[in-house]
Amino acid sequence: MKAAPTGPQRYSDGYSPRDTAPARARRDVALCLRTWGLDVLVDDARLIVSELVTNAAKHTKTRRIGVSVTRHPDHVRIVVTDTSRTLPAPATHTPEDEAEAGRGLQLVDRLTTRWGSKRFRTGKQVWAELPVGKVVS
Repeated sequence: MKAAPTGPQRYSDGYSPRDTAPARARRDVALCLRTWGLDVLVDDARLIVSELVTNAAKHTKTRRIGVSVTRHPDHVRIVVTDTSRTLPAPATHTPEDEAEAGRGLQLVDRLTTRWGSKRFRTGKQVWAELPVGKVVS
């Protein structure tokens, strides 16, 4: 009998920065999570991936958007990479402000236990973590 794999499970893919990239990434991440039996995370993960991939497609001149999902024992980490070194920042709008820019990152903040970004020589990664077996309030 084979032993169960140890360490995190990982899925990754890349997308051209086109209008179809967020939808394709949402579909692929949802399929990955369902395959791992994490159906309960699909809706939140789809929203997070949609926001992060849309930001990369709209606000950078990257030729490729990378998306990865890694399953750890207590959380799932979603990572989106691009070649821009500019780190994202959530909007600080007042309730009267009608602008929508940056509000997606506020949504990411509310749906996750942690999220952040990291600059590299070749670009950046934006990551978000969803708990496995717990509910974020």
